[in-house]
Amino acid sequence: MAPDTQVREHVWPVRVYYGDTDASGAVYHAAYLGFAERARTEMLRAGGVDHRRLRSRHGVAVAVRDCSIDYRAPARLDDGLEVATRIVEVGAAAMRAEQTVRRGDAVLARLRLRLVCLRARDGRPTRWPSCVRAAARAHGAP
Repeated sequence: MAPDTQVREHVWPVRVYYGDTDASGAVYHAAYLGFAERARTEMLRAGGVDHRRLRSRHGVAVAVRDCSIDYRAPARLDDGLEVATRIVEVGAAAMRAEQTVRRGDAVLARLRLRLVCLRARDGRPTRWPSCVRAAARAHGAP
């Protein structure tokens, strides 16, 4: 899919702390998942959606179904990073997201994820609430 220049990405700043790094001083590979999770949460929040309300009002939760990460360059202690999030597709109960972790103009990691909407009571797939669809459309979803 060719990038759409009209797509608005959500950008969230992240600072690298000591606990994010490994023995070599680089950001530990799993820390990128935490950075990406926070950025997706803040993207939804910017669209007026929060996880607690999704559960209490709509009886649903968001889960990562699958994720791939292309690590390109290491982040280091005290780096100021940005995580850009863009929703590329929304289906009935799943959506695809792309996230890029950057330090300035340098791309450090690219994540591709499939997120699913689950009923909180039993973990079964269910349709996205309209508020989630609206937040997704605000950040790239067709």
